[in-house]
Amino acid sequence: MKKILLLLSLFLSVTLFAQNGENAKTIHLKILETSDVHGCIFPQDLVNQKIRKGSLAQLETYVKGLRADKKQTVILLDDGDVLQGTPFVYYYDYVDTTGVHQLAPVMNYMQYAVGTVGNHDIEPGHAVYDKFRKEIDFPWLAANAVVNATGKPYFRPYVILHRDGLKIAILGMITPAIPEFLPPSIWSGMHFEGMVKTARYWVNYIQQKEHPDLMIGLFHSGTDSSYGVHGDGQLVEDASKLVAKEVPGFDIVFAGHDHKPSNQVVTNTAGKEVLLLDPGAYVRLVSEADISMTYHPGTHRYEKNISGHLRDMSGYKPDSAFMHKFMPDFVQVQKFVNRPIGKFTKGIDAHNALFGPSAFVDIIHQLQLNETHADISIVSLLSMNAHINKGTIYMRDLFKLYRYENYLYTMKLSGQEIKNLLEYSYGLWFNTMKNKSDHLLLFEKDAGGNLVKSKWTGKPLLKNPFYNFNSAAGIKYVVDVSKKPGNRIHILSMTNGKPFDMKKIYTVAINSYQGSGGGGTLTEGAGLSKKELAKRLVSSSKKDIRYLMMQWLESQKELTPKSLDEWKVVPEKWTTPGAKRDRELLFGK
Repeated sequence: MKKILLLLSLFLSVTLFAQNGENAKTIHLKILETSDVHGCIFPQDLVNQKIRKGSLAQLETYVKGLRADKKQTVILLDDGDVLQGTPFVYYYDYVDTTGVHQLAPVMNYMQYAVGTVGNHDIEPGHAVYDKFRKEIDFPWLAANAVVNATGKPYFRPYVILHRDGLKIAILGMITPAIPEFLPPSIWSGMHFEGMVKTARYWVNYIQQKEHPDLMIGLFHSGTDSSYGVHGDGQLVEDASKLVAKEVPGFDIVFAGHDHKPSNQVVTNTAGKEVLLLDPGAYVRLVSEADISMTYHPGTHRYEKNISGHLRDMSGYKPDSAFMHKFMPDFVQVQKFVNRPIGKFTKGIDAHNALFGPSAFVDIIHQLQLNETHADISIVSLLSMNAHINKGTIYMRDLFKLYRYENYLYTMKLSGQEIKNLLEYSYGLWFNTMKNKSDHLLLFEKDAGGNLVKSKWTGKPLLKNPFYNFNSAAGIKYVVDVSKKPGNRIHILSMTNGKPFDMKKIYTVAINSYQGSGGGGTLTEGAGLSKKELAKRLVSSSKKDIRYLMMQWLESQKELTPKSLDEWKVVPEKWTTPGAKRDRELLFGK
């Protein structure tokens, strides 16, 4: 009997030790997130002929070092927008489309575990992204991209990763604002639902079916939910923080899309803390979550310890094995961008386009009018810093001149709608000046009226995105910045001298982003509904605007860039010193 009691005592002691954590097992995870890579695969910037601060080649060096430490498990995730942004991805999106898209072997080589689809991944169209997702070795997620016919997700909604005995659930979502800036033909057959609504459904589904040990959100959507709220309050463009707060269940939410680095902890409605990370863009930073999962046999539960930070890639050299393996692809694209396509008799500078008519923007106006034979052209400023030298123009220069893969639309707008969209544009663009000491540009200001400066460059921030600053060609007009927005534009005539009629219907050349409602140019500005926009569309180009520009310049052989000077900003006694002062603030003397 004494022997039995002794054995029972030992058994109880062991049990108590286990319950007190004596035999607890700890698993260390390191989860890395890239987002908005935008084709930055190699450290060489083929457009600007310089070295990048970040690239996947540099990230590979860092990841290899982490994976060499066998005491931790490393998981690499991507949060979307990989298929647009550099000549490399453009080449395989639009030029060499018959073989494997070479970004797929790159990401497979790096052992990406999971990816989420971004809006710029949808942008090349079905032929590209449907093919690409078959070529990658990891699941591509977007739970809220829903098939119209079935109501089921077009892409996989979530995935379960099994690592070191853990079940890790990763739910992916894309910004639902895609219809705001991409043509319907590009995302045909599907629609995009609100992220909060979608997350509630899938978190509940995953918890009941999968019982994961760790729940992660991988959302191609930013953190500032105040922007882009629509009717029902659900279709928010940047809803990652909103989901982290409103939908209990997540341990970590990785964000993207907004290009704004963020490392914060939010408290959800259940009182639990959620780590929220956003690495910004171009692989300059990478999100890094460190997770310790300690299993307690007595409670059959994991104790989680989670922390996060953003890792700077600028100090890492590109991985030599990576560079060697993919060098043939790099050389192929390098040949493409170095192909001469024409000549400029003088250089053009995007700086000038911020302050008035410029050759930089007007050359795009000329292309659009030439291609469509429209009455009027609308063009937005797509760069503030680009410069193209006189002399031979190479394919790489067109990536400076036109940064995005937009298509060229021809639409029908009334004279009044054209005036209204210009009022909207210049309201975003220029300050209301009271004297010559005021700023011409509309800058962001704090509560005290001081200019808000970028923490990255130290320069003042514009209040609104410059890619929504539209000008017109085909008409002559004046912008009076002494007047408030909505009452600034005075259209004098058509360029040929004929009267401009507010009631007449004109054909207008405009890019597909704005023609689909992007930037609010035609919705907020011209006052057209999304449904009405489709009715106003006359035609769309089959090739993107950059491709059309390439063909046009090749046919011209030599071109003298010049400003059309069809509009001006007044009163010039105020705007001239205001422009000079703002130019120095942004670009120096």
